[in-house]
Formats: sequence, structure tokens, C-alpha cells
Amino acid sequence: MSQPEPLNLLFLCTGNSARSILGEALANHPVIGRGRFRAYSAGSQPKGEPNPYALALLREQGFAVDGLRSKSWDEFAAPGAPKLDFVFTVCDSAADEACPYWPGQPVTAHWGLPDPAALSDDDPEAKRKAFFDTLMALRRRIELLANLPLASLSGLALKERLTEIGRQ
Repeated sequence: MSQPEPLNLLFLCTGNSARSILGEALANHPVIGRGRFRAYSAGSQPKGEPNPYALALLREQGFAVDGLRSKSWDEFAAPGAPKLDFVFTVCDSAADEACPYWPGQPVTAHWGLPDPAALSDDDPEAKRKAFFDTLMALRRRIELLANLPLASLSGLALKERLTEIGRQ
């Protein structure tokens, strides 16, 4: 029996430099995402490059960082963009913004987390810990998503489960 086609996930945050980048890397990991996902990230006002703390943490934890980049969410609303199955906002400001129309009518959920990049660089250890805590929170949520019986959930039940995961 062949493996079903991976589901396309988009993680959104205003700057697309930290939380959404972490979500993309985690969901694309073969063990965490279990091969069920093809993940992307984007922002409404991209910073232009991933946060160095995010990249350092991902490398330290053994994640691939090649190809991670800060990009506009407009790329995913343009003709020829991947058909999205799920869109997750990971910051409160992105959740409040008017999003573009996403091809494929994806299921959306808010998985808000505090911004580790907002911490001052005056205490690098505290900032590294905040990034690590964010990584672990996203990892748990993505693992829960990967274990959902997606094919057997109705649209409403799926939306409720995704909202519940976002509260974890």
C-alpha cells in the first residue's frame, strides 16, 4: 500500500523569523511529522532572514536548516502555490490580521506562543531558554497533530481538536 500524499501545512507569524520557522522545521522532520506533512512558513511582514537564535537552536537539536528563509505569505496565495491543507498562526498579531485567500480552503487554527525573539539580547541564556521552550511547545503540538486520525474526523471535529491542541 502506498504512503498517502503529505498534507501541506503553513505556519504564520508576522515576521516569519522565529516561531513559524521553528514550526516549519519541526513538521518537516521525519520523526516528529512522521512523514505526514510538507511544512512551510511565512509572515505578513517578513524580517528577511530567520532569527539567528532559531537557526542555532535548530542546528544544536539536529534539524536541517538549509532552505529555511523568511518570506511573505503572498507566496502562498499566488497562482501555482501549494494547495494548503492547514494554516496555523503562531503569534497573536498574525491571528488578528486579515489573511490572504488560501488556495484549497485549508483548515485554520491559532496556536499562539509568546515571541522568544522579543526578549532582550542582554541575557542570551534567557533568550536561548525562551527559544527552546517555544520549540518544545511547537513540537508537542505537531506530534499531537501527527497522531490525529485526520481521515476520520469531520470538519468541525477537526477544527475543535486543532483548537484544543493550540491550548496545550
